This record gives sequence, C-alpha cells and structure tokens, in this order.
Amino acid sequence: MVEGAVTPHREPTEKEIRLVIAASSAGTVFEWYDFFIYGTLAGLIGAAFFPSDNETLEILLVWAGFAVGFGFRPLGAILFGFLGDRLGRKYTFLVTVTLMGIATAGVGLIPSAASIGLAAPIIVICLRILQGLALGGEYGGAAIYVAEHAPPEKRGFYTSFIQASVVGGFVLSIAVVIACRALIPADDFAAWGWRIPFLLSIVLLFISLWMRLKLSESPVFQAMKAAGETSANPFKESLTYPGNPKRIFVALFGITGVLTTIWYTAFFSGLSFLRGPMRVDESVVEWMLLIAGTISMSFYVVVGKWSDRVGRKKPIIIGAIASLVLLFPVFWAIGSLANPGLERSARAAPVTVSGPACEYDPFAEVQASPCGRALQDLTALGIPYTIDDAAAAQLAIGSRIYGYEDLPDDTRRASIQSWLETNGYDFTRQTPPLASLVGIVALLLLLGVLSALTYGSVAALLSEMFPAKIRYSSMSIPYHIGAGYLGGFLPLIAGYIVAMTGNAYAGLWYTIAVVGFGLIVAWWGLPDGPPRDFEDSGQDPPASPVLP
Repeated sequence: MVEGAVTPHREPTEKEIRLVIAASSAGTVFEWYDFFIYGTLAGLIGAAFFPSDNETLEILLVWAGFAVGFGFRPLGAILFGFLGDRLGRKYTFLVTVTLMGIATAGVGLIPSAASIGLAAPIIVICLRILQGLALGGEYGGAAIYVAEHAPPEKRGFYTSFIQASVVGGFVLSIAVVIACRALIPADDFAAWGWRIPFLLSIVLLFISLWMRLKLSESPVFQAMKAAGETSANPFKESLTYPGNPKRIFVALFGITGVLTTIWYTAFFSGLSFLRGPMRVDESVVEWMLLIAGTISMSFYVVVGKWSDRVGRKKPIIIGAIASLVLLFPVFWAIGSLANPGLERSARAAPVTVSGPACEYDPFAEVQASPCGRALQDLTALGIPYTIDDAAAAQLAIGSRIYGYEDLPDDTRRASIQSWLETNGYDFTRQTPPLASLVGIVALLLLLGVLSALTYGSVAALLSEMFPAKIRYSSMSIPYHIGAGYLGGFLPLIAGYIVAMTGNAYAGLWYTIAVVGFGLIVAWWGLPDGPPRDFEDSGQDPPASPVLP
C-alpha cells in the first residue's frame, strides 16, 4: 500500500492487503530471526561470553541471557503499546524493528570474555534487554496492523501469516547458520564465523524498513485520530476499562501461556534435546529443524483460516488437550529414533550414584562434594542417573561398581566416560539412518501441528478481544508477560529440571503444568461460537471504532 493510499472512508483492496501482509510478515520474520539467532547459536555464545568449567552452568547462563530478553518484553509492550495507541501502529513498529536490528548486530561485534572479561557478558545482557524491549512492541503492532486492514470474515486467515512469520524467523536463523557452516571451516566458524549471522541483521533491517515505509497507517487508527477518540493513557485504560482485567487474565494464561510453552517446547526444546542428551550431529539437527519448521509454517495459515469458520476457541482447546496427551510420547519416540543405543545402554546398565552430600547445584561453578562433581559430569555427558542413599562414594554402572572419590579433577570426567564406554555407552555424535530421520521430522511436524492449533488464530482473537483505542496496549501486555516469562524462561527452567533430575524428559513437566492450567482458563474465559468483533462479543461497547 503506497503512503496515503488507504483512507478511513474505504476498505483496502485485496492488492493493498496483500502488501500489508507481506510487509508486516517480512518484518516479523526478520525481527524474530534477530531474537532466535541467539538461541540457535547457544553453544558458541556460551563459550564466547559465559565460559565456565561447568558445562551445564555455561549453557544455563546462555539460557538465562535468553530469558532476560524475554523478561523485558512486557516493559516493551507497555512502552510501545502506549506509543502505538497514541501515535499510530505504523511508526511504532518501524521503531521496534530498527531497535531490534541494531541490538542484534551489536552482539556480533562484542569481544569475547577472554578479551574483555566480565564486560562481555554484561554487554550481551544489555543488548538482550534492548531486543526484549523491541520485541515487546513488534508482535502487537504487526498483528493489529494486519487485523485492522482485514475484512472480518478473513481476519483469522490474514493474521495467521504473522503467526507463521514467527516460525519463519526461527527457520531463517537455522538456514543462515547452515549456510555459514557450509561456507566457513568448522574451527573458523567456532572462532569468529558465528558472528556473521548476527551482523546480517543490518541487511535484514534495511530490507524490513524499506518494505514497511511503503505502508500507510491503519484505517482504524486513522478514523479514531480523525474523530479525536484516541486514548489519553492507554496503559491505565487497559487496566480499568470495563471487563478488561478478566480479558487480560484470559489472554495471559488461557491464550499466551498455552501457545508460548508449546511453541518453545516444539522448537527450542526439540533443538536442545537432539543436540544435547541425544548427541545427534549438530548439522543433522539443524537440517531436520529447517525442514520441519518450513513445512509447519503452512499449518498456522490453515488453522487461522479454519478459525474464521469454527471460531477461535475450538483450535486452542483441541491443541491444548492434544499437547497434554502427546508431548511425552512424542519426545520418547524422538529419543528412541535419534539415539536408540543410549536407551538400550540405560536399560542394560543403569547408572546409580551414592555418597555423602550427594547433591548437584547446576548454578555452582564448583560443586561442594565429590558426589556433586560426579553428578555434574554425568549431566554434562547427558547420562540419566538415579541417586542412592548409601554412604559409600560409588558409581554403579549396571552390575559394576566404581569409586570416584579420589579421582583428580582434571581427569575425573574422562575416567567416568571411560567407565561408561566399557559398559556399552557410546559418546560419538549420532547420525541416525534415513528412516529414523524421516520419523523424527514427522514427529517434529506433529509438534508443529500442536503449536499451530494453539497459535494460528491468536492474532485475530486478541485483536477481537479488546477495544480499538487501547488494543495495542491491551493485547501486547498480557501477550508479552506470558511469552516473556512463561515461554521465555522455559529453556532455563526445563534445563534446570533436567540437570537436577538426570532425566532428559523431565523438563516437559513444566510445559504440562502451564498448558494444563491454561486449558482450564481458556475453557472458562474464551467465547464460544464464530468470531465476533469486540462490540458484538457481549462486552461493554467501546467508545471508538471497531475493526473494519
């Protein structure tokens, strides 16, 4: 849509809407690419900025940095929601995409911790905060912008491209990493090549700005501004508007809590699970996620279009119930296909650890006891274990007993690994056979379907839940609190649970708990029946224009 092409007095044409969708979706892809490239390169970022002798601590610090960015998303939602409701949708998300691009490129320019010490992780955290602030304003702006251009009967379909674009950002991050690995020798990529995907953000920023500058303001916002009906204080009104506290609660737990934990479990937990405990070759994992992610983007569009006929509630309820039933079986099946030898070894020669003060603190640089150090090594090696109350400092691998207490720190892990290999454990990177790879991709696609069911219609649903004059703030705040804390902290919390239990699947319980509660809230709080604009939903009528 060329600047000024759409006025408040007519609906946009199909051609104009296609440009709105394309520009908004492309910007969303680029912005989420910027955010996800950090998680995609977690291992190398840990080595560069959070080095530690405790490998588990190193990766947890990376995920903590990941979570910090998410933790600031609600503040970004408040700030940019205020600007979006006061100044307009278009210029607000032009600011957010610029901030995201600059902050992401900055990560690629930071010297390593080996060069500048503690300053390196501090700068990384500061840039992650800027990314979180930017992302807090991006999703609401893009979703509302498309929703306010879309005809009501196609709103779910048109806005579903925004949801698919979030997956597109993840896919793009994987594709860029694969391309860089193919062009740069492995040692060079680990040393400096990993910075290139971050620096690429500058190019993506200019493309996104070029596309979005072609757009005009939302017709709904133009109408409100012309009538003098924009909100004086969108944040305050979001909390005080009649019925809004309930709607925000439902949006937070019944919508966002469900979709975000399923999404991050499907993609990031799948990525970490295959790379880590299952020891699958990194390039193989990246190709599987690339294929599964690319195909799964279409699921979001299908669900969004379906929701225009059956309503927004039904797909979310179906997806949440299916997730509660299927998450554990799907991951068990992925584990069996990815590394069947590990499962056989764990059954034939289970590992049991005993000894005084047998406790493991994943956040400790140095464990307090020899038993804790043994548990640290087993966790780093990805080996499941159980703890026995016996006083003797022993490591039982099947029927064989080993004493670990007097092992030197510099050779302890190598000794434990040697014991495990003697008892049938294989620590080589795995490349599953073709049939297994196809099976894993199919299971990842099933996770993509679960995510699409709970996510595909959400932009339309949230836009319809709130009055137009405070829509940007009202939908952004609960969305980014849920996505920022319930979803953004998932890799850290799930990783901590796995480290504490020695069970590679135990982190899924976090997702189960959040989705289970969210299902109850969604069943109670979401409206049944076909989609309805805000004024038709049985709520207090708004004092401003509704969706066109």
